[in-house]
Amino acid sequence: MRVRLIGIGPGGPDDLTVAAVRALDSVDVFLVADKNRGVDDLVALREEILRRHTSGSHRVIVVPDPPRDRTPQKYGAEVRDWHAARAAAYESVLREQVSEDETVGFLVWGDPSLYDSTIRVVERILERGVVRFEYDVVPGVSSVQLLAARHRLVLNTIGEPITITTGRRLPQDVAAGADNIVVMLDGGLACARLEGQWDIWWGANLGTGDEELVAGALTEVLPTIRDARGRAKQARGWVMDTYLLRRR
Repeated sequence: MRVRLIGIGPGGPDDLTVAAVRALDSVDVFLVADKNRGVDDLVALREEILRRHTSGSHRVIVVPDPPRDRTPQKYGAEVRDWHAARAAAYESVLREQVSEDETVGFLVWGDPSLYDSTIRVVERILERGVVRFEYDVVPGVSSVQLLAARHRLVLNTIGEPITITTGRRLPQDVAAGADNIVVMLDGGLACARLEGQWDIWWGANLGTGDEELVAGALTEVLPTIRDARGRAKQARGWVMDTYLLRRR
């Protein structure tokens, strides 16, 4: 059995690399998580990607995603438990519904290396020792790359580092002195609570037909960002936003 983890970009059906397109057409069985969170449009995007970029000679197995506490007291422990439950669910499908001579594909939004759990979950499956397979990773276009392209940005300043973090971690990273920061997974717009002078380059639902972009001084454009987030959510039923913050 062979397993392939394929980055499929942040949302646009054409934001795939040539290598990713070739990898998709090598897959016999796609395993996809059903998160049951009312985001049917994400399912439609996935189906459109497969329609455009494969011959159609594959099957799709939907695997119910284990429940997860989104606001736990112990975040790390909760995520590790969720990874373990995911590994058990996928292992069951691999053992019972996939043959040894088939290639299995996981569709990974964005790039598998950046705030995604699929590599860790696949490693957990192997650690359990019940199912044996070789796997490879095909990189994808991340929302960070697309944000930079849309705003025509160089993410780092000359000779200086850049921090990539989450909304949850943003206050701690700013307190530690970070001043050039890419923020992902920020459903609460944590930047609105920052003190000092910052510039922001923000984007939501990047790569889709309802993409939203805003840039400017943070305190001046926050109302515009909130309005744009509302439009993105109304259009798609979900919002995935990424932004660059730079202290003045």
